[in-house]
Amino acid sequence: MTRSSRPVRRTNRERRFDLRTTALFFVLVAILLCGTAALVRAAADMAESRPLWIGSLAVVGLSAACLGRSRWRRFSAARVARRAAEVLEEAAERASESLEGTRTRAAAATAGGPVVPLVAGDRFGTEPTLVEEPARIEEPILLEEPTHGAESTLVLDTTETATVVLDAPAAPVDYAALDADAFEQAVADLCVRDACQDVEVVGGACDLGADVLAVTPDGRRIVVQCKRYGEDNKVGSQDLQRFGGTCFTVHEADVAALVTTSDFTAPALAYAEQCGIVCVNGAELQAWCDGTGPSPWDLVAVEA
Repeated sequence: MTRSSRPVRRTNRERRFDLRTTALFFVLVAILLCGTAALVRAAADMAESRPLWIGSLAVVGLSAACLGRSRWRRFSAARVARRAAEVLEEAAERASESLEGTRTRAAAATAGGPVVPLVAGDRFGTEPTLVEEPARIEEPILLEEPTHGAESTLVLDTTETATVVLDAPAAPVDYAALDADAFEQAVADLCVRDACQDVEVVGGACDLGADVLAVTPDGRRIVVQCKRYGEDNKVGSQDLQRFGGTCFTVHEADVAALVTTSDFTAPALAYAEQCGIVCVNGAELQAWCDGTGPSPWDLVAVEA
């Protein structure tokens, strides 16, 4: 059901307070006062420039006032002011009703039509239609073959069969083919997969030796540095020394690990064993990825 957009004026003379009507009333009063002030100023300017004309107009005005004195007595200043206020208020009310009627018509023009129920197969509508799928009748399955001379027994299989869809095995990741940023993200993904919390990739120019930060499932803080090197480029002792100088003192690591796609030199392994840094080469990284090898934090014993 729609409402009429045509405004209906109220016939009750007891008006309630309306902010819009009051504002329009004062606007009209201000315009009237400004016009009056402009007329007074124009009269004053004319009096200064042409006093004879003003004197003549004053004499004519006084004569008219004396002639119509009896009529002017019927009116009072209070009555005139009240009548002017009523006229201004009426004009303000009409203007307010006109604005309200315009807004109502605009709202009615932009309002949408009735919602059409969605039918089966229709792509348009606001609510989906539930289409029931017809129940399927299972064919009786004969589970036991009848023997000679005995009655055949028909057994219905009433158990529901569930189809389990297994995810396809993930393709092996070629970490050597990744760039430095992708390699850091891949190591972070392994940490997420193995239930680490608060995993962050922080590698960059000012990382101070840390590329991946995380919290292990048992609550230890692990700091990982990633080195994507070629097979012929092994991680040397200088790389381990730079990492060992910041992983424990700056990053406050409980487990420090250096993961590479290549291998480590003998001096690097010796330094790592001395400082307690876990070294993960390319083969161990692939085993960690496949789930056949331990994670870096599993290689460090938990302190009692």
